[in-house]
Amino acid sequence: MEEPAPPPQGVPPAAATDEAVLAELFLTERLGLVRLAYLLVGDQETAEDVVQDAFTALHRRWNRLSDHDRVLPYLRASVVNGCRMIHRRRSIMSRFTGDRQTPSRSAEAATLLGETRREVSAAVRALPRRQREAVVLRYYLGLSEAEIAETMGISRGTVKSTVFRALKALTVKLEGKR
Repeated sequence: MEEPAPPPQGVPPAAATDEAVLAELFLTERLGLVRLAYLLVGDQETAEDVVQDAFTALHRRWNRLSDHDRVLPYLRASVVNGCRMIHRRRSIMSRFTGDRQTPSRSAEAATLLGETRREVSAAVRALPRRQREAVVLRYYLGLSEAEIAETMGISRGTVKSTVFRALKALTVKLEGKR
């Protein structure tokens, strides 16, 4: 078995280990977090920026985190909060420009999504912020109620009622199109 490479000169061994942990976390979790952000903000580039910002913030705060086993929930919450910030910015911009800024999709991405999937995606994006976040975390990321509550900073009961109301609204909206 190979011995791990020694850290670069001037870098303490603990810092090299932290860098390796963060790099591994980035490689394993980035795609899922980008999917989460994409579903919340509606465009790929912004989603990737939000996730990159979350990892950058994690890197800056790494030594101050008390429980490194809770990093993934921290990242999810950071991504959700970053998406909220994007929506606030878009809302403010729309007040000044007078029009609603909608993210555009490339022709390839629009072609790849089937009509049903586009309808569902549009219906989810039309939900109020909290309902949209809860549905995405539950059904697209497959998180438990406890994980959603922790990510969104709300109680489990609120998660249940929010998801219920969101599903009811989606059912009404999607059945109305058929």
